[in-house]
Amino acid sequence: MKQRDIFIIVAAAIVAGLFSLIISNLLFGGSKTYNLTAPQIEPISTEFITPDSRYFNDDAIDPTVDIQIGDTTNPDVLQN
Repeated sequence: MKQRDIFIIVAAAIVAGLFSLIISNLLFGGSKTYNLTAPQIEPISTEFITPDSRYFNDDAIDPTVDIQIGDTTNPDVLQN
């Protein structure tokens, strides 16, 4: 290839790139307006509503308390 052929190819690529940029802005461009909204959330309050007494009562079993069945002298048992 001669130097003149390379110059013609580069010039044609630049012209084609500019042409495609202008055409794409005309077709896909335009004003971009965004209507963004965020959901409203309720603020945290300090009020505590007591739970239903059918499910939470004073006589219920507390699953967070360790239960020991019988007396054990095993030192491998974890003691709190």
